[in-house]
This record gives sequence, structure tokens and C-alpha cells, in this order.
Amino acid sequence: MKQLLSLLSIDFLVKEDALRNWRMVLFLSFLALMVIASGHSADKKIYEIARLNDEIKEIKSAFVEQRAHLMQLKMETRVLSVLSERGLKPAKTPPIALTPKVEQ
Repeated sequence: MKQLLSLLSIDFLVKEDALRNWRMVLFLSFLALMVIASGHSADKKIYEIARLNDEIKEIKSAFVEQRAHLMQLKMETRVLSVLSERGLKPAKTPPIALTPKVEQ
């Protein structure tokens, strides 16, 4: 009981060997500040990761949307309709494939 009262009245910080105790108190305070700073840093990184994940989802969505639009533009019927507006028609004869002559 006497030790508990001594601890509560902070006698260990005012005695003649209090310098050693003060160093320990300052060291423990420094460690507590480091733990708090580390926790805040971790929270900040978690929020940054969440923000970047949301940004990735938006960019992927835009990519899929643009790819679908490109696929529509590349469709043969779409190309034929645009070319027919300009007066071009598909060829009646198929193109001839040219193959290189291999010498032996």
C-alpha cells in the first residue's frame, strides 16, 4: 500500500536519484509519441491506398467504355455506312493476295 501511495504522489521523481527516473519517463514519453506518429502514418497510407483503388476502378471503367466504343466504330457495317456517305463502295472482286517468290 505504501508503494502505491508513493507511486501516486510521484515521490520517485523528486528524490535524490530522480535524474535516472526522469530519463526513463522522457524515454517512455518519446516512445509513446513514436507509436502515435506511426499510427497516424499508417492511417494516412490506408486512406491513400483506398483513394488510389477508387481511381483505378474509375480508370478501368473508362477503359472498358472506350474499348466498347472503338469496337462499335470498327464494325464492318459502320465502316461501310461511313464510306458510302463519302461515295465509296465495296469492291466487287476480292483482292489478290501477293506472295513473295522464294528462290531456291
